[in-house]
Amino acid sequence: MDIVNPEPTRQPIRFRGRSYVAFVFSPAAPIVGWLELLDTTLARSPGFFVGKPVVLDLSALDLSPSAISHLVRSIEAREIRILGIEGVDAERLSPQLPPLVTGGRTLQVQQVQPVEPKKPPPKPPQTSLLLDSPVRSGQSIVFPDGDVTVLGSVSSGAEIVAGGSIHVYGTLRGRAMAGVNGNSAARIYCQRIEAELLAIDGYYQTADELDASLRSRPVQAWLDRETMRVTPLN
Repeated sequence: MDIVNPEPTRQPIRFRGRSYVAFVFSPAAPIVGWLELLDTTLARSPGFFVGKPVVLDLSALDLSPSAISHLVRSIEAREIRILGIEGVDAERLSPQLPPLVTGGRTLQVQQVQPVEPKKPPPKPPQTSLLLDSPVRSGQSIVFPDGDVTVLGSVSSGAEIVAGGSIHVYGTLRGRAMAGVNGNSAARIYCQRIEAELLAIDGYYQTADELDASLRSRPVQAWLDRETMRVTPLN
């Protein structure tokens, strides 16, 4: 008697959209000078961009295809991963380069049904994130929609990334990056400052640049035009 194995049931492929936070590099002419500034930044915080997604915005430049390729290779030689390129015509990108991307979030792809049941009104977006436990070394908390509040401490090697302000009711030893979506009014507050890096809207200070008189004290960090100020909390 022959045994016939039934064909396995084929499952449909499911597609979903998902948004991620990525750093955006916007090189300026001359490129050599911009790369030197990048090297200075990397020297202050070695390995900070390793493994982090980076988008290259070339809208301020008019580069040939070969110049774009050379720039991408120069950045990747510094152990920085280029996720995509924006601000340039697709014709200038060779197949070996990262793909062309555009700004904004990707929407979830859903199958359209002829008749859909009525749905309850959508909930308002969450504009703050509350963490009632410490953020431990190696953890990365990313909340691009608003403020992040940590009731405990942020350990060395941990990081908080927020679209709004960051409030730490304990010791801040790791990295805190506020206003990542271009919010220059964002601030960073903590009860005890021992941070590895503070950043607001792309402007930053490393541990070496922090005034020694502020260490282990309650402080706030804020932007005064293009200068980051770190002052005591009264």
